[in-house]
Amino acid sequence: MSRVARTIHGKMSRLLGVLLLIAGANSMYAPNSAVIDLDPISFDNLVLNSDHIWVVEFYAPWCGHCKQLLPEYDKVATALKGVVKVGAVNADEHKSLGSKYGVRGFPTIKIFGLDKKPEDYNGPRSAAGIVDAALNAASQKVRRALSGKTSGGESKSKDPKNVIELTDENFDKTVLNSEDMWLVEFYAPWCGHCKNLAPEWAAAATELKGKVKLGALDATVNTLKASKYEIKGYPTIKFFAPGKKDADSVQDFDGGRTSGDIVNWALEKLAENIPAPEVVQITSEQKLRAACEDKPICVVSVLPHILDCQSDCRNGYLKTLISLGEKYKKKMWGWVWAEASAQPNIEDALEIGGFGYPALAAVNIKKMKYSLLKGSFSYDGINEFLRDLSYGRGGTAPLKGAQLPVIIETTPWDGKDAEPPQEEDIDLSDVNLDEKDEL
Repeated sequence: MSRVARTIHGKMSRLLGVLLLIAGANSMYAPNSAVIDLDPISFDNLVLNSDHIWVVEFYAPWCGHCKQLLPEYDKVATALKGVVKVGAVNADEHKSLGSKYGVRGFPTIKIFGLDKKPEDYNGPRSAAGIVDAALNAASQKVRRALSGKTSGGESKSKDPKNVIELTDENFDKTVLNSEDMWLVEFYAPWCGHCKNLAPEWAAAATELKGKVKLGALDATVNTLKASKYEIKGYPTIKFFAPGKKDADSVQDFDGGRTSGDIVNWALEKLAENIPAPEVVQITSEQKLRAACEDKPICVVSVLPHILDCQSDCRNGYLKTLISLGEKYKKKMWGWVWAEASAQPNIEDALEIGGFGYPALAAVNIKKMKYSLLKGSFSYDGINEFLRDLSYGRGGTAPLKGAQLPVIIETTPWDGKDAEPPQEEDIDLSDVNLDEKDEL
């Protein structure tokens, strides 16, 4: 490195150090901590644009679990110094970073490894557990280097066949007349930025396969569509919303140009455009599994018996649940309900019986844990409960048993009121009320 280069490098390092010290003023970690405080700018420079393995905690200063983790995470940073970088993001202040990486609760720990595609750390919140996971990621990097492969090379699956080639002739039929969500790249074959984007575009198309379609159109040949969508530079990416399309369905893509950026942007848009989830009555195990098995959270409600709460009353509760399903649809949660006493095994597993009806619990089927609503079964009460749950607040308890509760097959509610059982008439014509039985 030349003297000039060393001088510039030294000044840049000192400047970055000053910036990190300033950023540390809002950090939960002490200035002398080995944990590196990160904001959106330093995150790109230090994490994404480096060859280091990074462990990153996304936290909120008010989060009790984050405060409990702090001394352990400090130990992690000290133990891994010189081996793996350890950072922390105040996601309450830098919400864009938390949103970009799908952070839904605090603390969330992610490991940025070979290709900088983050992996969630779901192990114990102890220094030993986090260090083991970080060393495993570092070990993968070393083994790849020994095999002669670059740290990020070949880690991306990028099949160009997953990018659909578009033309003036097939554009309307393929894109506009489909119900799918589309990202379309308008490119020029001679464009250097387009060539750089090509492998990232292919990798994103492979990862989004089955969810979002990615296409590419040579704008130097297919000038009709390029003119229609006012393409003035290359590459230009346009977003076409899912569902029936019209003139308002197209928007500019304003995300980053790495495959990870493209995938995260597309999934966020997909979540915005998905319909609200159905609130499904639990009438069989198949119904429950279809609604909840692959969901991060399943919201389970037990509504009063139809004799205690007729159709108007029940529909009122269901309307509240449907509204909340719409509000939280981006979370991709499942929503189910059962009538009181119809699924006693569920009520027993969730310990619902002691609180009366209606009752509600949020269940993580993969972890076999749940959290019970203690407040009012109302829009505001449930919303507050779910919001706290999203931020990692509120206690959880293990489900009774190691498996899903046994579901009893029941008949779906027909939407009507119920007739109370008729009392049987007793014929007293043969009874002589004047006679007295003798003992």
